[in-house]
Amino acid sequence: MPGAIERLLARSIAIRPGELAALFWSCAYFFLILTAYYILRPIRDEMGVAGGVQNLAWLFTGTLAGMLLLHPLYTALVSRLPRKRFIPLTYRFFIANLLVFFALLSWADAARNVWVGRAFFIWLSIFNLFVVSVFWSFMTDLYQPQQSKRLFGAIAVGGTLGAMLGSTITTGLAGWLGPLKLMLVSALVLELAARAARLLDHHEPALRREAESEARENGTRDAGSCPEEPVVVGGGVSDGIRSVVTSPYLLGIAGLVLLFTIASTFLYFQRIDIVSRTFEGDPGGRIRLFAGMDLATNVLTLGTQIFLTGRLLRWLGLGFGLAFLPVLSLIGFGLLGAMPVLAVVVVFEVLRRAGNFALARPAREILYTVLSRSDKYKAKNFNDTFVYRLGDQIGSWSYTAMAWFGLGLSGLALTMLPVSLLWLVLALWLARRNRRILASD
Repeated sequence: MPGAIERLLARSIAIRPGELAALFWSCAYFFLILTAYYILRPIRDEMGVAGGVQNLAWLFTGTLAGMLLLHPLYTALVSRLPRKRFIPLTYRFFIANLLVFFALLSWADAARNVWVGRAFFIWLSIFNLFVVSVFWSFMTDLYQPQQSKRLFGAIAVGGTLGAMLGSTITTGLAGWLGPLKLMLVSALVLELAARAARLLDHHEPALRREAESEARENGTRDAGSCPEEPVVVGGGVSDGIRSVVTSPYLLGIAGLVLLFTIASTFLYFQRIDIVSRTFEGDPGGRIRLFAGMDLATNVLTLGTQIFLTGRLLRWLGLGFGLAFLPVLSLIGFGLLGAMPVLAVVVVFEVLRRAGNFALARPAREILYTVLSRSDKYKAKNFNDTFVYRLGDQIGSWSYTAMAWFGLGLSGLALTMLPVSLLWLVLALWLARRNRRILASD
């Protein structure tokens, strides 16, 4: 039976014999992380509403400040401890935070609970990006460039399934357990994720042997595949920020993240605006629409990740994966500018979210596989957390300002066309730069 499973996987995602165990634990690890997060996400959103919708922009500003404070603490761990220690410690730090919030929300009165809820909203917005960034840093450290093109799409399947399970757990058990006990469930799942990360660490030698074998067969050499990496990354606390500022390649990736989040925030605000007008006075209709969009996104994402992502990245190259979203955004925002109606925004957002999860995110992670270990954990974390939330801030406040000055839905959508064009140019430049780095090793 295991042989049959391996042959099936080999046909669908081009897995090599020694990679199966690592792929399984990578999927399980990502599955558990996103299960833990999606259990908590509805609780966060409810607390955000309870704290006042008018305060959401300030909560996002608090999230940005929190990212900047937490990044040096994380890089200090990376500099001083081996990977097998600092990754579980990072997750257990967040588990301890969850237990503190559980205690505070259990004992505080209603007035204090509003403020604790606002703090929880900021904390979970940090938690989400941080734990996923640490996961993908580990993946870019573990898998070599050619392996990442074949396997990152399959690994992402674990996250999609975890997101679906986490949402299902909260939907099914919220009435029975209540939101506070669901925090404990999430903490337990996060502990399982930390243990999965430890188990996955043991499979690095097998992955390295397969990468070297594949490189010999193809007459190439994967960047970083030969020498053993040092146990401790080392370096200083500010290395990540310094690398991003001084490296054109890393600065380009930061720009890619920034442009993606600005466009995503604009689309989010446009969707909220159009849906609120279409379903005015019908909250049930809004909920059904959002649920349908989530279902369509998950189904499309899962199908693409299983059957297409690995093949498309191998056949059409990294440039295709990076360019897909900006090209889609040029088309989508152009259509929204011409026809700012419900059908256009729904189809555009579903395709865009599925394209991000299935193609753009794995492609963006592949960009880091050619870099040093320090950059994979420090610079990448800075880009994935602080730069990401900075894009949220720029997008939300600029959208609000332009709307306040009287720019309508069509005009707001059209402002994203030059942003998407710049994003496309940057994506293609990064793909070419990635090929040059690989060729020079």
